[in-house]
Amino acid sequence: MATTTPPVAIVMGSQSDWATMRHCADTLKHLGIAHEVKIGSAHRTPSRLYEFARGAKDEGFQIIIAAAGGAAHLPGMAAAMTPLPVFGVPIRSKALKGMDSLLSIVQMPKGVPVGTLAIGEAGAVNAALLSASVLALNDDKIASALDAFRAEQTAAVALTPTDT
Repeated sequence: MATTTPPVAIVMGSQSDWATMRHCADTLKHLGIAHEVKIGSAHRTPSRLYEFARGAKDEGFQIIIAAAGGAAHLPGMAAAMTPLPVFGVPIRSKALKGMDSLLSIVQMPKGVPVGTLAIGEAGAVNAALLSASVLALNDDKIASALDAFRAEQTAAVALTPTDT
């Protein structure tokens, strides 16, 4: 039986990154976007990362969301090895609260782009929403789900403040 590769791959440097990236996966699920989650460290499992990134397009993925903390080389390494769009999510670190992760991901050399999101949960959710926006260009079902998400978000904002 043939299986279809989901459009989005979420790859993170370690199991500990899942606490943040589960928000990305939950948002994709809420929008009805199939995805696959993998662990592939740029430093501890470079061969695994290389194999994944080099083959991601041929495997059928359309977008890679890559998350890493600290030195955070994972998104940049993935972007260097694939023509697919890579969205980087900096993981909050203990030492520098994620600033190290952010700067490692955002400061890519000319010619190797990584779309860099905010540190932590906000970045994880926004990576899913940005992926949905890209996929919605050619998928009316995802476009409708994204429109509904935005309408729900708007409806959840009170018109006036309350004391409670």
